[in-house]
Amino acid sequence: MKLNMASMALLAASLSSTSSLVCAFTRPANHRGALTTLSKLHFSTKEPTQQQPSTIRRRKALKQNTATLLSRASTEFTNYKDGALFLSTTEESTTTTAVNGAASDEAENLDNLFPNKGKSIIDLPPRMRFAPSPTGSLHVGGARTALYNWLVAKKGQLDFVEGDGGFVLRVEDTDLARSTKESEDSVLADLSWLGLTWDEGPNTPLAKYGPYRQSERSTLYSKIANSLISSGKAYPCFCTPEELDAMKARMEAEGIPPRYDGTWRDADPEVVKAKIDAGDPYTVRFKVPAGARVVIDDAVRGTVSWDAEATVGDFILLRSSGVPVYNFCVAVDDASMGITTVIRAEEHLTNTLRQGLILDALGAPRPRYAHCSLILGEDKQKLSKRHGATSCNQFRLDGFLPDAMINYLALLGWNDGTDNEIFTREELIDAFDIDRIVKSPSVFDMDKLKWVNSQHLKRMEVEEILDLVEEQLGFMGMIKEGADEAKKSDFIFATTALAKQMLETTQDAATNAKTVLGYSLPAAFADLEDGSEAKEMVKQGNFYGIAMKIIEMYESGSFPMPNSSNLLAAFMDGSNKAIVEDNQVGGDETSYPQAYKATMKSVAKEMKVKGKNLFHPVRLALTGEMSGQDVTKQMSLLALASEDDTAVNAEAADVVTIEARMEKLKGFCDSIPEEFRASKQAASDDAAN
Repeated sequence: MKLNMASMALLAASLSSTSSLVCAFTRPANHRGALTTLSKLHFSTKEPTQQQPSTIRRRKALKQNTATLLSRASTEFTNYKDGALFLSTTEESTTTTAVNGAASDEAENLDNLFPNKGKSIIDLPPRMRFAPSPTGSLHVGGARTALYNWLVAKKGQLDFVEGDGGFVLRVEDTDLARSTKESEDSVLADLSWLGLTWDEGPNTPLAKYGPYRQSERSTLYSKIANSLISSGKAYPCFCTPEELDAMKARMEAEGIPPRYDGTWRDADPEVVKAKIDAGDPYTVRFKVPAGARVVIDDAVRGTVSWDAEATVGDFILLRSSGVPVYNFCVAVDDASMGITTVIRAEEHLTNTLRQGLILDALGAPRPRYAHCSLILGEDKQKLSKRHGATSCNQFRLDGFLPDAMINYLALLGWNDGTDNEIFTREELIDAFDIDRIVKSPSVFDMDKLKWVNSQHLKRMEVEEILDLVEEQLGFMGMIKEGADEAKKSDFIFATTALAKQMLETTQDAATNAKTVLGYSLPAAFADLEDGSEAKEMVKQGNFYGIAMKIIEMYESGSFPMPNSSNLLAAFMDGSNKAIVEDNQVGGDETSYPQAYKATMKSVAKEMKVKGKNLFHPVRLALTGEMSGQDVTKQMSLLALASEDDTAVNAEAADVVTIEARMEKLKGFCDSIPEEFRASKQAASDDAAN
């Protein structure tokens, strides 16, 4: 690792005094790691002796490496500032810096950086955070984490009106190789779609705890790393990758859990100085106090403790490239942003050990932790793409409502102690309690999500979901570009009203419309599946006569069709309100639905059939299906899709017009064997007489 000017000055000043070196880089006699409580480590705060000015020479190799890293960072992140502990690039190969008082400057009191220092976390307004890495889309697990944090924050804002509580969105983008602006935009868009709006985040750059991208916080990480070095809580490590690999292999051979053995923890100050002067790369490691234990009272998992020295050894804070590691950034950010509670997945539980040690070293209070169990697929394995849709955007595309999604996500690991499973957003804020998060894993059940979504849809009026149905029709390409707005609105309204009663998702309205506009009657009787309901019905003999009667009436113009001047008649009641119940039909005495009803009575009388012996053949003949919504509503939707200058893309919607249906029906009837062209019931009645 290459130090910035302030850090190099500090080390140069420290190297001029043996006593300072002992303070900064060796383990003192009292081991500095004495435990005062089970959950808090106490460190010595003795500061290094103030040093005299000195001259620091930048080596050319260091300058070139820094330029490369800065170029890479600025290429991938538009707003990326100098990386942690990077040198600023200049034309000069040498720089003379006065470092009088540098050591004391780097070890300055950091209290003002940590707003919660000296305060009781439980007495503060909740400051919650969601900290995604922009390396992919927002998935179910991350969305639940964001939701739980958001609910606590919103409830806290109601309880502490004048407080500093809120929901913080922090982008953890220090992984330059994998982080992308596209992923960040995608995650932020998904959170916005869910309605999980943040009080502070990347789009609030002037907020007092910003910036909110880790890639823009390098100056802070540098300052705090220098402070830890100067106070003896961190040190440079010059071990090469080969040496670390050999160390690991030796420990594994000896049956010891691999961890850093402290080679450079108590290094000779002269050797450290010489390697720094030579420009050798190094990492910065955290000095884990001897005998240290970290204990937390997790809101979900109860008391959790670690033997820090035996578990992790002296871990890295800053890589040799100068980039801070994940746990260092998280601990610094939680402390400097005043986070009071961290709700996250159980896979982060082990990170709490390192983060707790860092927070304790900084003298910043730890937030309260709640580590939620993983979400599993129905096979009880960790939820992943193989289980189907897992990203929030895919659920949006599939027609799920944001309020239904957060309702269901809330239930994946929490309940309010009652049997209630349907909550509005406001009810969730009021009811949510972090102490009711359950420890056992939750299973993601797509059928249950659809049920929850259907319950929310049932509570909504047709007019409230028109835009969502339009979006789904757009996804399927069923609406023409530049379509007439009035005709488009009519088609969307009819599509929504037709399917409203049976909707599980808004996508169902679009797929139902496509089914209605299509015509699945096969070309010939032989093509009907053996044993199918349709084939067995045709065999009864009623279908042929009724279908031929419909064809005759259609060709003569006597079969009722939707009125082109009022194509929405079937979907509207007398007060022009949408009809969603399938057993109700709109229109007055002169409208198409009433004319159709009168015709069916006439056909029943003429053909001497009634009930299912009439309605099933009529439905199959007109729609190509044995079941479905009211026939007059279906035919009205078809008329909307077939009219002149329609808003419907006939090809994408698979529209089969009434004219085409009648032609296909003729061919089908011609293929029906003679034995199935007469009603078996009528023949039986004649024989009985």
